[in-house]
Amino acid sequence: MIILPAIDIKDGNCVRLVKGDYGTAHKVADSYMDTARMFEKCGAQWIHMVDLDGAKDAAQTNKDIFLDVAKNTHLKVEVGGGIRTPEAAEMYLSGGVERVIIGSAAVKDPELVRTLVKEYGEHIAVGIDAKNGMVATEGWLETSDVRFTDLAKAMSDIGVKYIIFTDISKDGTLGGVNAEQLDEINRACSANIIASGGVKNIDDIRKCRELQLYGAICGKSIYSGTLDLKEAISVAAE
Repeated sequence: MIILPAIDIKDGNCVRLVKGDYGTAHKVADSYMDTARMFEKCGAQWIHMVDLDGAKDAAQTNKDIFLDVAKNTHLKVEVGGGIRTPEAAEMYLSGGVERVIIGSAAVKDPELVRTLVKEYGEHIAVGIDAKNGMVATEGWLETSDVRFTDLAKAMSDIGVKYIIFTDISKDGTLGGVNAEQLDEINRACSANIIASGGVKNIDDIRKCRELQLYGAICGKSIYSGTLDLKEAISVAAE
């Protein structure tokens, strides 16, 4: 299993939110580049980055930050937030980003996902974010009538290889991962599942590994010190 330490960007700053609420944004680091390089020194091979402004505004607001990390570190960069056109995906992938995440568009424009998967294959991931099991969109500001497992099956059927699943009620809370829903989505489709939201400590990493997930994203747990990144990477690799 791989560990993806996370940096969320809002107004150019490294922040964390609680349960996706933009009003809870608080700065967690002074420099995105220093933070990325710290992750690299700890042994991380991947970094998960989110454009919070982009997710809300359907734009690539902080693109220069993500391209900078892709260009000036050895980390494989996974980027999400506001990527809703082929042009946006192409811009990131041609700029050195390894994987782009399609979120809201997976619900509202599945044909876009089909087109991107056909063109870019494993460089496309789908983010499925759920409130009470129902998929949320538009930077988590809207809730759809689509159940998370149904969307996972649909995306897997059109060739999506990576799905990032977030239980919004857990995100940024250090409340532990939602093992039940992670197990459900992992069994529901053939895509590789990446857990996101709620990771608190090494027990959550072990839980994700036992569920045979592909990866786990860790954000607040690293910044708050409840999870040691080096230990997480080591345990995940066992």
